[in-house]
Amino acid sequence: MGTDAVEARWKRVAWYLVLSALSVVVLFPVYMTLVQALSTPASYVREGQPAYPVDVQLDVFSRAFDEGDLGRKLWISAIVTVVIAAAQLVTSILAAYAFTFLRFPFRRTLFAVFMATLMLPIEVTLIPNVVTIRDWGWLNSFEGLTAPFLATAFGTFLFRQGFLGIPADLRDAAELDGFGHLGFLRRVALPVTRPIVASFGVIAFLGAWNQYTWPRAIVTEERWETVQIGLRSLSARTVDESNIGLAAALIAALPVLALLILLQRHLVRGLTAGAVKG
Repeated sequence: MGTDAVEARWKRVAWYLVLSALSVVVLFPVYMTLVQALSTPASYVREGQPAYPVDVQLDVFSRAFDEGDLGRKLWISAIVTVVIAAAQLVTSILAAYAFTFLRFPFRRTLFAVFMATLMLPIEVTLIPNVVTIRDWGWLNSFEGLTAPFLATAFGTFLFRQGFLGIPADLRDAAELDGFGHLGFLRRVALPVTRPIVASFGVIAFLGAWNQYTWPRAIVTEERWETVQIGLRSLSARTVDESNIGLAAALIAALPVLALLILLQRHLVRGLTAGAVKG
């Protein structure tokens, strides 16, 4: 075996060790959350908060699900998340296509203004949006929970970067074949940017699923609470029941974890593809 082959093997081993160490750092808080969720709080503290469960309560997850009414809250969060993610995908793709392939006055200026909205934190628009939603009678409704988030500048930017990578010759060939804008988008642009579609879908899902500030601002009835608000309510319990809130947090994280496991490859490829063109 040559020197270069040995060196390459040691580099791979070193990378695996580094990635394994980073994985431990990332997963350790999740493991400790599971340990504390399974443990009886008083016994766990009395034992000095070890890295293993103490006086295990196997029914803690069912208790968290029932006492926190997580079934209904998860359902509401799922509907809101799917609507927001789907709408952001559609509006981002269409807006990015327009900024990339259509010619209209002040296109670059409008795109710059559109991107500037990324610098606005939610606190800047929170009060005006709440007043608008209240005036429209959309408090405690799916419309109110989703309306302000049906479009996003970040998604437009990501898809535009992907569309910029499509060769002009391919666009010209599509026109010669009789493809209009919708035909080119459906037959050429979207298949080419499929990794970006998957990665942005994950990003949109995570952003919508983890929302807390906006639902907290417009939800005044318990039956419209999302899972994040429900977790806040469970975490405010007494010390003797603190493990119930941790168990509920793990339950709420399961959909996100499953999505990341299924689409992790597309997520990395999509973000990389979106960073190629400037």
